[in-house]
Amino acid sequence: MKKKHLLKMSVIVLFAVACKNNTEKSEKQQTEVEAKAQETTSATPLKDALEARKKDFAAKADEQKKQIYKEGIEAVAKSGIITQAKNVGDIAPDFTLTNATGDSIKLQELLKEGPIVLTWYRGGWCPYCNLTLKQLQNELPNFKANGANLVALTPELPDKSLSTTEKNELDFHVLSDIDNKIAKEYGIVFKLTDEVADIYNKSFGVDTYNGNDKNELPLAATYIINKEGKIIYAFLDADYRNRAEPSELTKVLKNI
Repeated sequence: MKKKHLLKMSVIVLFAVACKNNTEKSEKQQTEVEAKAQETTSATPLKDALEARKKDFAAKADEQKKQIYKEGIEAVAKSGIITQAKNVGDIAPDFTLTNATGDSIKLQELLKEGPIVLTWYRGGWCPYCNLTLKQLQNELPNFKANGANLVALTPELPDKSLSTTEKNELDFHVLSDIDNKIAKEYGIVFKLTDEVADIYNKSFGVDTYNGNDKNELPLAATYIINKEGKIIYAFLDADYRNRAEPSELTKVLKNI
């Protein structure tokens, strides 16, 4: 009886130690998440990085190029695309797209895991897009902490999007929306002015990146979609140099 009592006590002690270790491990993990979130929160805001890029361009570009880009932005604003695009309260169109490694990703399947931060970027050739992707990567732990996944869509061909992924060390879904098929369903596709298209094609070959000569691009839009598939946040701007602030996206996710 004494041996059985001692054995029972040993089991109880071992169970208590295991519970304590699991609790400590859980607390440690939570502390690491909070520390990462604090680190992200204290990072330089995306808007500051974008403003610095704007100033650099203004200082180096010739007046003709600046005027052409300015007129290009004005053309997008006048097109009425912002009012036509999917917005808060709309049901997000479902899609199945392929990532850089050939896997099919379906929006409805991802929504089963939690809300989605869905963003578009014009391509790896766009410095404003690259700055944004890096900031979104930095904010990703906060998205994850609130149960959300991040998905980026691009009109680039898969091999082009892969080089962008590697370049920016991204850790989220990057999907190729060939011919802007899904972007059109969201109502965010516009045609470049002839002058802007000419510069883009001569400078880096946007038609090569996208695999067509349509000279169409998506707005740098960002949506948050809840588990029911409804859009609860939308960032829509005719000026591609302006982007949704990642920390603001986290605030929205916290309030879901």
